Amino acid sequence: MEFLQENIIWVALAFVSGGMLVWPMLAGGTVARVTPAEATLLMNREDALVLDVRETGEWGSGHIHGARHITMGQLGTRMSEIEKFKDKPIIVVCATGNRSASACGQLKKGGFDKVFSLGGGISSWIGANLPLTTKS
Repeated sequence: MEFLQENIIWVALAFVSGGMLVWPMLAGGTVARVTPAEATLLMNREDALVLDVRETGEWGSGHIHGARHITMGQLGTRMSEIEKFKDKPIIVVCATGNRSASACGQLKKGGFDKVFSLGGGISSWIGANLPLTTKS
């Protein structure tokens, strides 16, 4: 008991960090992440839809060829635009992988089953020396 009183800040920090690790499992599981190589296989072999949820300025600076652009803020109201892709894999892309994980959760709640987040986002795509385009 004395240890807890003397180290309350460290104990609280350990508790909070542990909770942050457990939270994704309690909040509905983890998001399936794919590497750029796995994403290209899904695109080529299973005709996966690439859904870019970055903001318009980010999209304009370069995106994956053939990707569809719906910003994270618009996803809830524009999900009907991608209804026809419910049976296909969807690879969700953002800058680093954080927003795409959240978007995957929204898509799963909307009835999409084959949803993947590009791990590391566009940054990992660029890091793998894969091309981007600025054409719509």
